[in-house]
Amino acid sequence: MPNLATWIRPKDAKSFRAIFSKHPEVKVWNARNRQVRLDQMGGLLLTGGSDISPEFLRQDVPDPSVLDKDIDPERDRWEFQAVQEALSRGLPILAICKGLQVFNVALGGTLKLDIRGHNLPEQKHRDVQPLRSARRASHRFEKVNSAHHQAIDQLGDDLEVEAWAAHDGIIEQMRLRKYPFGLAVQYHPERSRLYDSLFDDFLARLQTGKR
Repeated sequence: MPNLATWIRPKDAKSFRAIFSKHPEVKVWNARNRQVRLDQMGGLLLTGGSDISPEFLRQDVPDPSVLDKDIDPERDRWEFQAVQEALSRGLPILAICKGLQVFNVALGGTLKLDIRGHNLPEQKHRDVQPLRSARRASHRFEKVNSAHHQAIDQLGDDLEVEAWAAHDGIIEQMRLRKYPFGLAVQYHPERSRLYDSLFDDFLARLQTGKR
């Protein structure tokens, strides 16, 4: 049975539960409430959450007031360690929203710490953000449910953009070059069945562990 390492907030649990119910062959290990042996995991799912703690960023924070008040250094420490473990073993990685930002920073990138026009209430649960996609994009969607106040500035090493917000070019999807499966999206595929193929692709690639 493949083991999946992740950190999922209580507010997101219902959305992910619906996805995992379609894949009973996968055992999910949520590091928020249990100890996770990273060396025995077959894949890594990085999910949405509060802003990355300043101590983990690769840039100065001129105005700390733009950051979320509920940053979680414990979670950040676990996720950055998990990314390095997964990369060292070539494990499949899917990163969502904050997860995309963690993935980018872990690979040496930086963030735009506060942007406007990408965190509107109607964007959170409706597919209203038009995208333009690269010709070689692994998954293509015309519109997505993207709501966030931070975004990628400088890309991390070996990351390639697959999709941008159509109106201002904010990065919405990227992948890690020359890697079995390393996909990161700024939108929230767990909130709509429109994106089931993305999860099917990711979960089918999990490595089988011996736990």
